[in-house]
Amino acid sequence: MPLSSPVMIDRHIASIYRPLAMLAGMQLDVFTPLKDGPLSCADIAVALSVRPDKLGPLLYALVNAELLTVDGDRFATTPESDEFLIRGRPRYCGGRHEALAHHWHWALQTAGSIRDGKPRMKLEYADQPRETLAAIYRGMHAASLPVGFRLAQRLAEANVTHLADIGGGSGGVAIGACLKVPGLRATIIDLPNIAPVAETFIAEAAVRDRVSTLATDVVAAPPACRFDAAVVKSVIEALSPDNVRALLRHVAQSMDPGGRIFIVGNILDDSRTSPPLNVGFNLVFLNIYEDGQAYTEGELREWLAEAGFGAIEIESGSMSGGVSIIAARKPPFS
Repeated sequence: MPLSSPVMIDRHIASIYRPLAMLAGMQLDVFTPLKDGPLSCADIAVALSVRPDKLGPLLYALVNAELLTVDGDRFATTPESDEFLIRGRPRYCGGRHEALAHHWHWALQTAGSIRDGKPRMKLEYADQPRETLAAIYRGMHAASLPVGFRLAQRLAEANVTHLADIGGGSGGVAIGACLKVPGLRATIIDLPNIAPVAETFIAEAAVRDRVSTLATDVVAAPPACRFDAAVVKSVIEALSPDNVRALLRHVAQSMDPGGRIFIVGNILDDSRTSPPLNVGFNLVFLNIYEDGQAYTEGELREWLAEAGFGAIEIESGSMSGGVSIIAARKPPFS
């Protein structure tokens, strides 16, 4: 019997406008003027220096997206937007809009990349201008700091003294951990043209006495420093399987016996159909990386064991957006 209407197709078409409204709201910083309470569209427009007649449709779209409420002509934040999208709040993540804009633009090229057999928006970090890298990592920094906060307790409990932030970009993980763990030192290790990008973020956080940078391609060679813990966030996905193996092997070679490694990122379960965000994010990787992708828990477990790590634990989808953590340990007397 024929279906009466394309219900799922229509649902997908309609659903795209909510995230687009959220992105525009973050880009315009619509939520911060509402930090002290409800305002009219005209009041918000004055605060943002925009036209009320142009702003109004976005405000109602944000109500539909459940990020604002409206009572009469006055708009207010929801509990979630109040906590996470007002600039200056401790858990503000509105700065992620730069990264989101890049990711969604890249994902729109998927059909073309498949037809071409190569990524249409290929991202070669080693060749990017400093300004492009700074824009990319500003967006990623807002998502990296909470990872550092999240790992801080585990690092403190393990008496970690020196954390290596492998492929650290802005250094958000290292900076977040050092802000939470007194006395912890960290080294942000990344490619020669990327490592300097972290200096701005280190200065802003006032942790220059404990956080440094090291320019090294960890896929090519072990880092020239010793550490007792390493975090690898959003790096594995950019590499081919052989390069993942090389990176893990080189991290193990520079790690003290008994040290810990934490892989954080878009990791799939072994069915490759979950968590949903990670399945979707694979479309982004398809468009920007020649060989990288979201790998499965089983694949990473195997590669960690090959590199000499044991005591492997997986916290599947344990962070915001389905991001997973895989923790492992180098044997004490290796």
